[in-house]
Amino acid sequence: MTYSTNEMMTVAAARRLRNGSVCFVGIGLPSKAANLARLTSSPDVVLIYESGPIGAKPTVLPLSIGDGELAETADTVVPTGEIFRYWLQGGRIDVGFLGAAQVDRFGNINTTVVGDYHHPKVRLPGAGGAPEIAGSAKSVLIILKQSHRSFVEKLDFITSVGHGEGGDSRKRLGLPGSGPVGIITDLCIMEPEAVTREFVVTSIHPGVTREQIVAATGWAIRFADDVATTVEPNETELTALRDLEARTAAAHGQAPGEA
Repeated sequence: MTYSTNEMMTVAAARRLRNGSVCFVGIGLPSKAANLARLTSSPDVVLIYESGPIGAKPTVLPLSIGDGELAETADTVVPTGEIFRYWLQGGRIDVGFLGAAQVDRFGNINTTVVGDYHHPKVRLPGAGGAPEIAGSAKSVLIILKQSHRSFVEKLDFITSVGHGEGGDSRKRLGLPGSGPVGIITDLCIMEPEAVTREFVVTSIHPGVTREQIVAATGWAIRFADDVATTVEPNETELTALRDLEARTAAAHGQAPGEA
């Protein structure tokens, strides 16, 4: 089956979610990847959204954290305060799944503004629960399309801390957990080096060149010594993803592909 770069990105991200793990899910691309994982490789994953649903099993992708589909399909719904204090800050979240507008070489995220904070070129959706998720989850996965504008040398604003300034920066900041362990894009997969915590390319998607990755990155991106080729999506994964997108488009009155 043929597939798009966006489908490759979503499938690659879904595969990173271990079956049985407890995942705090962000809206958008993270939610799509997490729910694809639930429908394919990780049927026993527990999806948690910051509005309170625990064990959500939406049949269509939610428009927001307040979408009734999440509460209606969840095992239970608790107050938002409990989600953050008991589950997240209590160390009960295995994976935080986040998107971003900008990311830097150490996995720090910007979802606040592009440009000067007081006179921004673009005002972004904001932090939501992302800073707490990035700070307290045992590990973090980041998914976004790769471009020179989104993978930047220096963030305009640090909304959510990844590995800070690199090295042991996260430990010195007193943040628990491993921080970001993977950045999945439409071109490749990146992982942090053990010592520097700088993200390097560890897997390249089929048909993508190193030159494309370099051109789409705002810093001098480096490649691991042994770079793998990402396994192509299989028929089961693509069928599940396309069916999910089609149901979502129909439910929300969208054209196919907008879900």
